[in-house]
Amino acid sequence: QVRIVESGGGLVQPGGSLSLSCAAPGIDFNDYGKAWYRQVPGKERELVIEAPLNIHAPRINIKSGRFALSSDSAKNTMQLQIDDLKVEDTAVYYCNFNNRGYSLWGQGTQVTVAS
Repeated sequence: QVRIVESGGGLVQPGGSLSLSCAAPGIDFNDYGKAWYRQVPGKERELVIEAPLNIHAPRINIKSGRFALSSDSAKNTMQLQIDDLKVEDTAVYYCNFNNRGYSLWGQGTQVTVAS
């Protein structure tokens, strides 16, 4: 059965770094595209970074600006690294697994960036 749990959120200073984790023991990572999203009240959920389904590798590392996505199919874990945090990065962050329009989501973890 599916179980997806994010962790690692919290309060961090602007300019700092934070790593979020996502554990999904019930998912075959090789069958899904992977992504991290974030959402703040009053706004739609926003894509932060993704690893498309057609990337077939047991370990994935993708960097986009201040964000880096990594995944390990053997460990059934995925991470989001955020560097040089900005106040506007404050949001609930969700890990996502997707395949042909079908998405699986965790419950989210709160990240708050403030001085």
